This record gives sequence, C-alpha cells and structure tokens, in this order.
Amino acid sequence: MPSPRPLTFEIVDPHSEDGARVLVQYYTDIVGRYWGRAATPAETENAMLDEPSDHLRGDGGFLVLVRDGADAVGCGGVRIVEQHVGELTRIYLDPVVRGRGAGRALLSELEAISIRRGIRTLRLTVRQDLVEAHGLYRRSGYEPVEAFSTSPYADHFLAKELEPLEGAP
Repeated sequence: MPSPRPLTFEIVDPHSEDGARVLVQYYTDIVGRYWGRAATPAETENAMLDEPSDHLRGDGGFLVLVRDGADAVGCGGVRIVEQHVGELTRIYLDPVVRGRGAGRALLSELEAISIRRGIRTLRLTVRQDLVEAHGLYRRSGYEPVEAFSTSPYADHFLAKELEPLEGAP
C-alpha cells in the first residue's frame, strides 16, 4: 500500500469555495454528533446561520484549510478574543485523514500561525461528546481552566500558553 500524501495547510477565507465546503462538512459532523444521528441539511444550514464564521478573517482571526493533495479534508480556525489571546474553533478532519497524525499537525500549524500573529494564549471549549477531540487537546498540552463562556455547548474549558518566537515582543 502506498504511503499517504503529506498534508498541507493554507489560510483561506471562510467564504472561499473550499473554505465554505469544508465548513459545511464541519457543521454537518458537529450537529450530527450532538443529535446522535445524521444531521439534516436544514439543521446544518441553521447551525451555520446561528454561528457564522465571518470572524475567521482579517483582524478577527483566520481559518486554515487542511489539504491531502488537492482535496480539502479539514479545517481549523483561531478567533482573536483579546490582545494576545486566541480561541480555537471549527476544528474538523474528514474521516479519511483521521489516524494519520492530522489532528496534531493541524494544532501545530494553528499554534505556529498564532505565535507569528502575537498570540500568547490559545483557549478552547469542547463538548462532552467529543471524546477524541478532548483527548487530542489534552495530549497536545491544553490544560483545564476556569469557564470563560456560557455557551450551552461548552462542557470543558482548556487553554495553552504558547512560546513566543525569539526576539518577539
């Protein structure tokens, strides 16, 4: 069996063709997991309207697309919440790349971009049913912190202090 292609990462606008397509996959997955069944197109659309991704561009943050060759197979974003603090969001990987170290690679890419943008702390919330994601975050150095959100979808609150680049303020 041939070796899998290396994954690549690209910052994209959430409204770009590939960005929008992978965000639909993210919402379909997250809504389906929440309900314990396949999400309907209407449920996915409603979730996207309730939680738009406009803040993941410009000064508000960024969205990274994961590619396997030319195929968009995942995404992850960082929303800037205050000076030097970002929040991980929209973390998704297609099942075809899970188990290849893709989650850890995506987190490393998001952290590296965050450091270059002056972010010193990354935080996130994770639902109780997202057991695999919670494990990945903990293995990647994210530690429990006090609640910073009242979202009904936030069961765990985690954060990680990032090491600034040499010579950075």
